[in-house]
Amino acid sequence: MLTAIGDVLRRCYERGWITTRDGNCSLRRARSIYLYVTPSGWRKTIIHPEHIVKIRFVNGHLQVPDGSNPSGELHMHYLLTRGMTRTRAVVHVHPTHVVAAIYRGFDIQKICRDFPEIYRYTRIGPTVPALPAISQELGDATARALGVTADNPAGDFDIVGQANHGVCSIASDPWSAYEHIERLDHICEIVLNSGISP
Repeated sequence: MLTAIGDVLRRCYERGWITTRDGNCSLRRARSIYLYVTPSGWRKTIIHPEHIVKIRFVNGHLQVPDGSNPSGELHMHYLLTRGMTRTRAVVHVHPTHVVAAIYRGFDIQKICRDFPEIYRYTRIGPTVPALPAISQELGDATARALGVTADNPAGDFDIVGQANHGVCSIASDPWSAYEHIERLDHICEIVLNSGISP
């Protein structure tokens, strides 16, 4: 599954959802004491398993190896994986139509209720307000929006938008997380092209 991290991010780059050094992804296998996360600022077009940062969970906290350079969004990935006993992948990218729909004023959670091709497979949570990238506040708000808590580590939703920024998607593997993003971006593209106003 580490190979899938690079494959997914390359696909996101091809679709224009990230620029070369944007986006991040993490993976924690079932009952593992390790979190695997993409490095900060690394070119996502050439990311491979040997580039992934391996971080150990120690007493519920991450022990970042000296000299490593994990994603600046590490706090968000930590919150979304810390209580999981099943495998969890987290993908954070900037899909154009989702960001545009939120910026234009659409409530993406609400508009998706009209489209069965997404709500049958993907649970969309409330949009995270505009917050600084790589901030603890963004990580905290994203976890809350996904319904991820200490008592409910699995969460209530599969994906949330992040205003003026992107999305965060969680699933059992990187490609499933990608599919949530793909579905949401497709619906947002349809809505934006329809000409309706928020």
